Order: sequence, then structure tokens, then C-alpha cells
Amino acid sequence: MTGGALGDLDRAYDNVGAIPDAKRYPARWSEAAASFRDDLSRQGRARLGLPYGAGPRHAYDLFLPEGTPAGLAVFVHGGYWKAFDRSVWSHLAAGPLAHGFAVALPSYTLCPEARIAGITAEIAAFLDRASAEVAGPIHLSGHSAGGHLVSRMLCTDIDLACAGRIGRVVSISGVHDLRPLLGTPMNETLRLDAGEARAESPALHAPRPGARLVAVAGGDELPEFRRQNLLLPTIWHGLGAETAAFEIAGLHHFSVIEGLSDPEGGLTRALVGG
Repeated sequence: MTGGALGDLDRAYDNVGAIPDAKRYPARWSEAAASFRDDLSRQGRARLGLPYGAGPRHAYDLFLPEGTPAGLAVFVHGGYWKAFDRSVWSHLAAGPLAHGFAVALPSYTLCPEARIAGITAEIAAFLDRASAEVAGPIHLSGHSAGGHLVSRMLCTDIDLACAGRIGRVVSISGVHDLRPLLGTPMNETLRLDAGEARAESPALHAPRPGARLVAVAGGDELPEFRRQNLLLPTIWHGLGAETAAFEIAGLHHFSVIEGLSDPEGGLTRALVGG
């Protein structure tokens, strides 16, 4: 599948270069997210800027369903650990909200101010804080770097008070082995070394007992992302986790994530169950 992708790392992970009109997506997402927040705020169902730590980006937004929540769904954004914040993605809460879940979306400190190991610790702190606000099962989703971060929450080395409540994790176009990134230009910002790349790769960790992982990618994604999508479920299945992997035909790295805004979409169903 990968062919020469690993021989040309500049292109293997360059989604912007591979997607027509890629630079138009962030503005479209931000517009949809702002409209969604305004609507939920008018309904009294948005709690914005809740702190989970002392840092300027240690905050999350919580959107509430009508009635008592069925549990907590989470979306952790991507951007190669160096771009975006929670404000770009609010509209992706629409799918799980329609199924009765409260939905939390965090920001986190970006590289190079933070190292990836530090971001992993921030997401764990966020989860323990947000889980105290909403009872019931916790279902995690994340896109690209966010897929990496939510998969890390299933690893046995992560100290997470709410770990027993995690019902499932959906990694969307996730990066599950960080070692290939050592040779990419973006590593000037990420500052990964070989030790951190190994330590922060979910594929090189054991999953917690009872872990349930679904890995999803677009059928039109770069070959390296399609490989990464299959990698973690394949390894963790052999270590006793319940895993599944699938691709959504016709979608690329940016369009695949938009399915979370559709209550009846396959991505939403994978997250909420059923």
C-alpha cells in the first residue's frame, strides 16, 4: 500500500499538498463551529472555556444534550500537535449530541511550546476533569494527531483516574507510530527524538484490558495514513483488545472528519455505539 511513501516523507504526511483547495477548509470549519456555538449558547446548552489546568490553552467547551446525558463523548482536534484549537470544531458535536451524549472538546498546548509527551499528559488531565462533570460511559474520538492522543488514553502507561469508564475510542486518520515523523520537516517544530517517538507511539504500547478501538480513515487519504489506520487495530487485536478498522470511500484527510456532524453517519455511529 505504501510503496515509496516512506522514501519521500515530505509528501507521505503532507495532507495540504495532497488535497485540492485544502486551505479553504479551516475557514469553513470555523464558520460552522461559530454558528453551532451561538445556537447552543442561545439554548443554554453550551458551557464554554471551562478550565482543566493553569495554562492559557488548558480549557474545554462542553455541549449538553436535551435531558440527562447518556454519557460523555469527546473530540480531540488534530493539526500535527502544532495547529488549531477547540473553536474550529464545535459543530462536530452535533452527531453525538443527537444521541444524548454531552460532548467535550479541549484545546491543548501546541508544539514547539510543548512536547508531544506533555500534550498527552494534558489530554489525560482534561479527561479526568471533564469526566467529573458528566456521569456515565466516556467515548473518545480524535482526528489525526487527535487520533494519536485518544489512542494513548487506552495505553497501560497512562495514569487516568477515569480509565475504567472509557467505553470506546475512535481514532480518525490517527498517527499511531510516530517514528516515521522523525524524518519529516515538521519535526523541526515537534522536536521528537527517537526515545520520545517510541514512548509516544500507541502501536508500541499494550492496551488496557477491555480496550475497544475503532480506527477510521478516508479511502482517498495518503497511503501512509491508510497504513497507520490499519496498524494499531492489527497490533492491539493480537494483544486482546476489541478492534475494528474501516475506510470511508471517496473521503480524504479533511473531509472524513465532517461525518461527526451527521447524527446518522457511520462515524457518529462508530463513536456512540449501535
